[in-house]
Amino acid sequence: MNVGDLFWLFLIFGALQPAISQKLLEAARQRLIAALEAKRQSRVILLVHRQETMSWFGFPVMRYIDLEDSEEIIRAIHLTGPSIPLDLVLHTPGGLALAAAQIARAIRSRKSPVTVFVPHYAMSGGTLIALAADQIVMCEHSVLGPVDPQLGEWPAASVLKVLERKPASEIEDRTWILADQASKAISQVKELVREILHSHYPEDTVKEIADRLTEGYWTHDYPITYQKAKELGLRVSNEMPNEVLQLMALYPQPVRRHSGVEYLPFPYEKPAGRSAHSPGSIETA
Repeated sequence: MNVGDLFWLFLIFGALQPAISQKLLEAARQRLIAALEAKRQSRVILLVHRQETMSWFGFPVMRYIDLEDSEEIIRAIHLTGPSIPLDLVLHTPGGLALAAAQIARAIRSRKSPVTVFVPHYAMSGGTLIALAADQIVMCEHSVLGPVDPQLGEWPAASVLKVLERKPASEIEDRTWILADQASKAISQVKELVREILHSHYPEDTVKEIADRLTEGYWTHDYPITYQKAKELGLRVSNEMPNEVLQLMALYPQPVRRHSGVEYLPFPYEKPAGRSAHSPGSIETA
């Protein structure tokens, strides 16, 4: 074998390596999903949106909940017997209201128990989906978010406040139209939240949660932590299965040129006293 042959082998391996790595990663996910399903005797579905990098230009593109996601999840639900519990892992910044509402209603109609796991965050439409579950499982630092409607770049609740603070003669026609749409949007989302919460919570709790999440009480990106979710009256638990966190590690963020986070990738569980160079322990003074 000469240098030319080695060069071509290197090129072929370099071209195939990303595809091989992706297949190995997918196989690892499938094995862990199967293990989690066997442990919980459930159907496990993941909705994971990572920031992706376009192959030619290299700038980041955020993924959101779209109609393709709702079609896939509803198809998976239809393939699941009515007596089998459903576990949905959510990691998403939100997305299209129609798609999130379809998923939430499909979950809401299940007769078997539905559990939503939020290992890191499920904002906006992701929160809407989580509300439809019988139980939401969060980590100590994972968050949900408000579901107040947004009209383009404007929060619907903020548009309505313009009508309260300015005389009618000083308000443009465009603002009146936006305000009309804002009022309808808030009413529709609030009705949807009440609908999906109705069978899980008392009526006064349903009203309190719906009002807080839809009327612009917080900014749209406000982080609703596990503790805040409990204060709202949501059925939340912090008993996150380790398999769910392991699954998230198999959805790596596209590699950036310079990472701002670095650490030794070993679990540190042993008490102090061993060498600081031994993985699995931290030596303290």
